[in-house]
Amino acid sequence: MLDLHTLTTAPVPSPHADPRGFLAALYAHAVKRALPLHNTAPYLPAPPPGRTVVLGAGKAAGAMAQAVEALWPTDAPLSGLVVTRYHHTPPRPPGVAPRIEVLEAAHPVPDAAGLNAAQRMLALAQSLTADDLALCLVSGGGSALLTLPCEGLTLADKQAINQALLMSGAPIADMNCVRKHLSRIKGGRLAAACGAAQVLTLLISDVPGDDPEAIASGPTVPDSSTCADALAIIQRLNLPVPDAVCAALQRGDLESPKPGGEMWQRHSTHIIATPQQSLQAAADAARSVGIPAHILSDEIEGESRDIGSMHAALARAVAHRRGAFTAPCVILSGGETTVTVRPRAPGQPKGRGGRAGEFCLGLAQALQGQTGVWALAADTDGIDGVEHNAGAFVTPDTLARADAAGVPVARHLHGNDAFTCFEKLGDLCVTGPTHTNVNDFRALLIL
Repeated sequence: MLDLHTLTTAPVPSPHADPRGFLAALYAHAVKRALPLHNTAPYLPAPPPGRTVVLGAGKAAGAMAQAVEALWPTDAPLSGLVVTRYHHTPPRPPGVAPRIEVLEAAHPVPDAAGLNAAQRMLALAQSLTADDLALCLVSGGGSALLTLPCEGLTLADKQAINQALLMSGAPIADMNCVRKHLSRIKGGRLAAACGAAQVLTLLISDVPGDDPEAIASGPTVPDSSTCADALAIIQRLNLPVPDAVCAALQRGDLESPKPGGEMWQRHSTHIIATPQQSLQAAADAARSVGIPAHILSDEIEGESRDIGSMHAALARAVAHRRGAFTAPCVILSGGETTVTVRPRAPGQPKGRGGRAGEFCLGLAQALQGQTGVWALAADTDGIDGVEHNAGAFVTPDTLARADAAGVPVARHLHGNDAFTCFEKLGDLCVTGPTHTNVNDFRALLIL
């Protein structure tokens, strides 16, 4: 397992002597830049006349709550509730008393614990007065963790719909549009429940473009998408939504709070950490040891395997001195790719792995053993899909080693089975939960 703290406090390894260690260090610096304790203080207001109640959800919510506890005046009231993914609550710092309750629930498919957390959070919001402050801490993952189905939907319905969305390959904007309109808490509804209270939302972005509406399906910000948009996506993807709920969408009964309303005058929103900032931190780390770094974009979307092939084409061009960059260099990118799960023959085992691993399979296949190219793709939350790894490494001999080990890349790519392939090769990147989330991190080192 990688020790991210050690990787950011020790000198960055030489990419020539230790390519894998060099890439791991860049990832560690990217994660460190997005940790809540480093980013929260400038955005905290003075305590209000009444209560300060923290409400929050996401993979970073536990760490965000602890940052607020450490920074909030000890003599000012502070309470509240946040929900994070199972096993994503960070160890409590010594000497800091717990003031905010942290619950855990399932991700990416919601469960009853997430439903309970959402019900309790909505009740807390509805208890606020004009003298109170709702301090909302929101990060990626909050959509699944904060589940409160609309009228006509059960938790089982929401689970089936969410599972279908995850397997559809749909872009995150489409997924969130559906989630908002089938919820009683997302799409600005948690903010609406706060009534006359002042509402301050602090966000850690995990979405291309850093749109507050898209982060955790925007529970505390206005929603510009419509019931008609959601219905069109449901019909296009053939999602298992009951007819009565589709009819409610058709009538506009499930519309979300829209921009421009009077309620938003007492609301403010700040993004405290972004994917671009983390990529820049990785670039700075590379340059500290004399390696030029180039950030392609923090907004790359598309099929993971196809994005892997695109990165391979770029790396091969650089390696053959035909590209826009000159070796040695490191190429960085972020965003949120997707995986469309392929149909399986009867009896064929389900593949294991997430979008970072699938990117690495697509990259390795397209690199075709190109010498001088190493890569790391990993999710900045430390979990690629539902497995225990953050991502995987690709080396110049990945294809050859995979064939020799009986786990050919092409077969595992066809079966959406990146985890099995890279586990056999010893090339999984394992960090454990990082307690933040600014989405995909990809680094290609060309020597």
